[in-house]
Amino acid sequence: MTDVVDPTTRSRMMSGIRGKDTRPEVLVRKALHARGFRFRLHVKDLPGKPDIVLPKFRAVIFVHGCFWHGHDCRYFKVPQTRTGFWLDKIGQNQERDRRQVEKLVQQGWRVLVVWECATRGHGPAGVERSVEWIADWLRQGKVPAQMDEAGMRPL
Repeated sequence: MTDVVDPTTRSRMMSGIRGKDTRPEVLVRKALHARGFRFRLHVKDLPGKPDIVLPKFRAVIFVHGCFWHGHDCRYFKVPQTRTGFWLDKIGQNQERDRRQVEKLVQQGWRVLVVWECATRGHGPAGVERSVEWIADWLRQGKVPAQMDEAGMRPL
């Protein structure tokens, strides 16, 4: 199946996709800040430039898009065009994510991956619930973890 738009239009569309300051990331940041958590953003000195770094808790948070990082949830669907390309790209993203988490853990950081689906579909109450889980993990969590719409579990 061929692309339905010309290459220039497709390029413009793809360039509009953000790598940081995404809607899910901003939602999590605002809610954490409102609860009194202070953090740094996109620290270049750390593997993977984590979205949120909380030095006081020796913790980092990545807010991953379900599509770009291949999360097994209702929001991830493999495109029907160039399927091989997308599966390869998403697989490389997942492998890179795994390596970055490994490096951070070796450096003594606690790692939390918040999936986009944890911030979608439940309105403000859903975001509040997610941030409550994040706050609990920051205060008590010891192992790398991930959070999606179903809750928190080890990574």
